[in-house]
Amino acid sequence: METKFLGNTHVKIPEIGFGTWNYAGGIEPLQAAIDHGAFLIDTAENYGTEAVVGEAIRGRREQVFLATKAAPRNFRRKDLIAAAERSLRLLGTDYIDLYQLHWPNYAVPIAETMSAMEELADAGKIRFIGVSNFYVPDLRRAQAALRKHRIVSNQVRYSLVERTIEGGLWKYCRENAITIIAFSPLDTNFLQFQAADPQGELARIAAREQKTRAQVALNWLIAKDGVVTIPKASSIEHVKEDCGASGWRLPDQEYALLAKAIHYRRRGALEIIGRRLARNVLQHLGRAV
Repeated sequence: METKFLGNTHVKIPEIGFGTWNYAGGIEPLQAAIDHGAFLIDTAENYGTEAVVGEAIRGRREQVFLATKAAPRNFRRKDLIAAAERSLRLLGTDYIDLYQLHWPNYAVPIAETMSAMEELADAGKIRFIGVSNFYVPDLRRAQAALRKHRIVSNQVRYSLVERTIEGGLWKYCRENAITIIAFSPLDTNFLQFQAADPQGELARIAAREQKTRAQVALNWLIAKDGVVTIPKASSIEHVKEDCGASGWRLPDQEYALLAKAIHYRRRGALEIIGRRLARNVLQHLGRAV
């Protein structure tokens, strides 16, 4: 398994880790992921999977780079400290490697939230500060509110068929040494890749390279500087397949061909602004957490 530096740190993480949103695979696939070098395991308090992750890493905590997320409803200082403590208990550990803010919360002053994150870091409860689903204005506000720590990662939806972040977010993250952690790299259903690939380029390249289509799709992501990904795998067989996407690269022209041939979604600036405004209003009304 190839590794990449996390943000501007000297810590390396695998270019393929594993996510646990809507996960019901038990501890064996997660343990297999660690055994195959995919030692980045991501969860969140909203997922309800912190306990199973904790069970999977019991006795091998030092082999794992452990990431979890705080829900926006807990972004007040007192609530965030309490949320971190709950996650620590469920995960069965005394520190979290990467603690992430799951979504922006526009109803809570960002300075209060980031101050609490720094407090957790200074206390040794978390090693690094990350965010998830933050657009460029959110990242700028969050980083400006930090006094001595840096945001090292932004976890966002990114795949061959979902490329909204290429509208500017990816460039901003690269310029500011913020690792992109791509979730849903195979979309919510890999069958959607077939509809998005009318010329069959993914299958052609996979056959030539003696890889699966999923491996090629994952490899397209991790070939990019500063990008790692966290597919979900509910079986040991899928873990092995996903891990097989690392350790090799395609010729540059093949990546370019995939980018051109695969149909994809990319939200425009107006839609992004509209979504942020809607979330802002709902959060101030107490209807979005």
